[in-house]
Amino acid sequence: MSDRLSLFSDDPDLEPEKPAGRPRTKRSDRRKKRKPLVIALVSILVLLLGGGLLVGWYFQRIESALSGIAREDFMPGSGGSGGGSGTSTATPLPTPLGTNYVLMGSDSRGPDQGRSDTLMVAHVTAAKDKVYLISFPRDMWVDIPGRGKGKINWAYAFGGPELTVRTLNQLTKVPMDHAAVVDFEGFIRLTDAVGGVEVFNKRTFRAGQYTFPAGMVELRGERALAYVRERYNLPNGDLDRAENQRDVVRAIMDKVARPQVLANPIAFDGILNQLSGSIRVDQGLTNERIKETATSMRLQGGRDIVSFQAPMTGFGWAGDQAIAVVDEEQMAALGMAIREDKLD
Repeated sequence: MSDRLSLFSDDPDLEPEKPAGRPRTKRSDRRKKRKPLVIALVSILVLLLGGGLLVGWYFQRIESALSGIAREDFMPGSGGSGGGSGTSTATPLPTPLGTNYVLMGSDSRGPDQGRSDTLMVAHVTAAKDKVYLISFPRDMWVDIPGRGKGKINWAYAFGGPELTVRTLNQLTKVPMDHAAVVDFEGFIRLTDAVGGVEVFNKRTFRAGQYTFPAGMVELRGERALAYVRERYNLPNGDLDRAENQRDVVRAIMDKVARPQVLANPIAFDGILNQLSGSIRVDQGLTNERIKETATSMRLQGGRDIVSFQAPMTGFGWAGDQAIAVVDEEQMAALGMAIREDKLD
């Protein structure tokens, strides 16, 4: 023990006793002085190798998870290129600034596999410093290409993600760049992987066995799933549910982007497993495109993720269908703001 301490101490009292008759030479002094340096160099080398292995593991896990994401031909007229150029309108749509992602939430409970009650557009600014989440109420009465007037979520039932993207292209006059179908149950379970998220709940309500008081609430797992599914006990039904969903998506995005989460191997691995198993994207959203986007983002925190609802004038009826009525003037303004990257 004393010999080990002497390597790092200048205190002569900690020096071991020298055997009698063996005077200390300059050569032995040099060896002693080199020992701390050798130990330090070895320690640094081990740390660097360990760091390299960790970085290599991270890259391997990222590549494996991204390769596990299902890719399908979601984009109209693009052959899966992800360019967003396909549209059902007679004239080509102008190329927008920034990047627009269509997010469709599927809820596969029971035998019903064709329902998509969650529809959002995520606009990433050209500067990559803001993300705008815009939700479209499922009962919004719109023109569905080739089908006439109908509720916007009918597009998914009629023609899946491809017709949903075409409908949004036509409604907003903005060509969408990419599309993703998210298994909402799997996505919400990201809350477990990141250790839960906090959102501000505007109103007290009950969902199944859970009660959510007004104010800040912590969500994870089944509790989070109940929070984003409930609509019957909310005063504005689907509109309030859509707001809750936007809040939770924003909280997850904010939490996942934090360095303390990304630097935690267990949390990081859990996030990747959840993502790869709960999302399908268009063919143009390649591993390289995803990594390029992720590494170029400049978000500073939750305040840089802004969410709101697409404009409507209120509720009405179309025959026997209860509908949400589009505010045509404001929808045109929204489309222009998206195209010109001026949503702020």
